[in-house]
Amino acid sequence: MDADETGLRARLVATGVDLVLREGQSAVSLREIARRAGVSHGAPRRYFPTHVDLLSAIAREGFADLTTQVERTLRDVDPDPRTRLTALARTYLDFAAAHRGMFELMFRHDLLDSGRLRLRETSLPLFAVVADLVAQARRPTDAPAAVLAGALWANLHGIAQLWAWGSLPLATGATDDDALLRAALEAHLGPAPA
Repeated sequence: MDADETGLRARLVATGVDLVLREGQSAVSLREIARRAGVSHGAPRRYFPTHVDLLSAIAREGFADLTTQVERTLRDVDPDPRTRLTALARTYLDFAAAHRGMFELMFRHDLLDSGRLRLRETSLPLFAVVADLVAQARRPTDAPAAVLAGALWANLHGIAQLWAWGSLPLATGATDDDALLRAALEAHLGPAPA
């Protein structure tokens, strides 16, 4: 690809990211991205033969953004593994709340399972960070770190999704998700040391 082609591909992806962030994943189509990018409706097909290819490229940008935010958070926090895991979880929930459409797109099974643009290779390193911190913070008698990390991640993802839908505030009466975050960490790692 020459520089013009690379620039157009990047512009199409950036337009898709903007569309997802503003209107959600259901608003994304090759035709709409072409319209907003000011190119012919067939131009995106040159870089993204299928809708899944386009959505995968957009989701890849979401994972890159989340990874950057997590790295920044972990750089600025105490080295204690549980403190780091708490900060990472807070970043995850904040990202989900601030980027709801992108968050939903990033974790679509059909995209992750498609193998398009090696999306799993973008998402799995983030899970590895969670698993490593869980391994450091867990009690010695707990299940394997990867299993605990998976359960914690599922719990956090559920909190993010149910909070966004309004179900958790309604059911719990909570006005923010901090207590839920703490409860999830305690459920998976035990009480925080005094």
